[in-house]
Amino acid sequence: MNKLVLFTALCFTTLLFTSCDKNDNPAPSYTDHITRSAWRFDKAMSGGTDVSGFVNACYKDNVTTFLANGNGTLDEGASKCNSSDPQTVNFTWNFTNNGATLNVTAGIFAGQSGAFKVISLDETKMILEGTVSTPTGNVTGQIYFKH
Repeated sequence: MNKLVLFTALCFTTLLFTSCDKNDNPAPSYTDHITRSAWRFDKAMSGGTDVSGFVNACYKDNVTTFLANGNGTLDEGASKCNSSDPQTVNFTWNFTNNGATLNVTAGIFAGQSGAFKVISLDETKMILEGTVSTPTGNVTGQIYFKH
């Protein structure tokens, strides 16, 4: 009988210590990913076609930084589309719809602000979808950013 009690206690103790792992870390959130480091243009897609060649070079060298407190900065980089534009622009941002939408108050890319659909966001890439007004009508496209 003592062996049964000892065996049961040993099994219980083993289960107790093996089920707890001090290294259990929650998966990084979208906020963790977006604030990890600055973002740079990677490419632009529309209708499955790479349209990066149509993006002005002055937008391609911009650096966008999101801070955990909901603020951010857009740095124009070495080339500016308009020489009178400020080198950096401050904005605020937040996620809505459980991270499905990124809202920004200033143009984070090609002057576009407002709500962007979050297609993908992880530690190395961010894909946002938005609609741009062009002379031929509205075009929906995806902007790919990388660290």
